[in-house]
Amino acid sequence: QVQLVESGGGLVQVGGSLRLSCAASGRAFSSYVMGWFRQAPGKEREWIAAISWSGGSTDYADSVEGRFTISRDNAKSTVYLQMNSLKPEDTALYYCAVQRRPFYSRTYSWGDWGQGTQVTVTS
Repeated sequence: QVQLVESGGGLVQVGGSLRLSCAASGRAFSSYVMGWFRQAPGKEREWIAAISWSGGSTDYADSVEGRFTISRDNAKSTVYLQMNSLKPEDTALYYCAVQRRPFYSRTYSWGDWGQGTQVTVTS
């Protein structure tokens, strides 16, 4: 099992930037797809980004495409989410998760959820 701890959330103004981190324990980290999700109050959890085991392939939800960048450092067992041009609708609890395969699949399940880090964007 992979244990995940997110950090880097906070309060930011519209148009600002934040970088989230997700630190993983477990030797299998570098073998799996990593992803970011978010959940706003009263809404379902939303997938927003995924990265392949090597970092060579990424995928994004339309809502964040062009503004957010996912990356990973396998030597540090950490995945990142750089968030730019933040909007009030980006306010949510952000989670990372593992997809136990090397390349992202939109239909494959996710697991090993972290506790989340809160991002609040103010106008």
